[in-house]
Amino acid sequence: MVLWAFALYGVLVLIIAGSMIGLSAILGERHSERFTNQPYEGGIQSEGTARVRFSIKFYMMAMFFVVFDLESVFLYTWAVSARGLGWLGYWEALIFMGVLMATLVYLWRLGALDWGPDTRRKTR
Repeated sequence: MVLWAFALYGVLVLIIAGSMIGLSAILGERHSERFTNQPYEGGIQSEGTARVRFSIKFYMMAMFFVVFDLESVFLYTWAVSARGLGWLGYWEALIFMGVLMATLVYLWRLGALDWGPDTRRKTR
C-alpha cells in the first residue's frame, strides 16, 4: 500500500500552510490608524452601500450564457469525434441542436431576451 505517501503529503501540506500563516502573524506589521479598517477601492473612499439591487435580467442573461455555453462544449466534443460516431451521431447532434433552437425560440417569444422597456402592444 502507498497510503504512507498520501499521509506524508498531507502532513507536509499542513506544515507548510501552518508555517506560512504563523510567520505572517509573527512578522506582519501591526498598526491601528484612522482608516485602517475601512474598505477602499484604489485609494478612493467608498460612497454609499455595496448592496445594490440588480435587475433580474442580468441573472437571466448569465443563466442563458451558461446554458448556451454548455451547448458549444457538447457540440465541440461531437465535432472532434464526428467521424467515429457516424450518421447516428450526426442525427443525435441534429436533434440536440433542434431542442436548443426550440428553447431559444420559446425564450424569445416569452420576452426573456428583451432588455428594453416593453414595446409590445397591450390588448384588452
